[in-house]
Amino acid sequence: MTSPVLQTVALACERDLRLLFENLDLRLASGEMMQISGPNGSGKTSLLRLLSGLMQPTAGQVLLNGQPLNEQRGELARNLLWIGHAAGIKDLLTPEENLSWLCALHQPASREAIWQALAAVGLRGFEDVPCHTLSAGQRRRVALARLYLDSPPLWILDEPFTALDKQGVAQLEEHLAGHCERGGMVVLTTHHTLSRMPAAYRDIDLGNWAV
Repeated sequence: MTSPVLQTVALACERDLRLLFENLDLRLASGEMMQISGPNGSGKTSLLRLLSGLMQPTAGQVLLNGQPLNEQRGELARNLLWIGHAAGIKDLLTPEENLSWLCALHQPASREAIWQALAAVGLRGFEDVPCHTLSAGQRRRVALARLYLDSPPLWILDEPFTALDKQGVAQLEEHLAGHCERGGMVVLTTHHTLSRMPAAYRDIDLGNWAV
């Protein structure tokens, strides 16, 4: 069996004095996509935040490359890319400025690379306009342009298809599957039914670990 890059051991999560799930054991290896599903309130976003090091578990632990995640704070930006349900961009900055600032967290990108990434998500000609003038779908594309730059191998994405049109959804599906087929990894939540998945795909229903 391939050694996992990301692993949880007896993971438990409590929010607002309510235990959402417990004894959760997951393994994610190179080339795999894992979709986290479950009813509203089952802890899908909380789990992604735990896997990204943005929250601490109530019990259990998250391992990255066999080591506790909380001992690798300085390594996280080089190992994983988190894009949350909100676009996470600054409205007063341009798409280019947003991406330049975000990339500086792990690996700075050239202006040419940033413009190519924006072109890849359909934002050619919008590189230097303030993001507050863009539509919700365009702001989402600015955030997703990070996936077209030199990025870490592990992508953790919370509802990445939000506000995208049909063409944008199809393009993102293809890009995520291609990333896994090239040896990358994706963990995501989505209410969207995927039509393009890599061979190494799993759907994890958090309802099975509900308390």
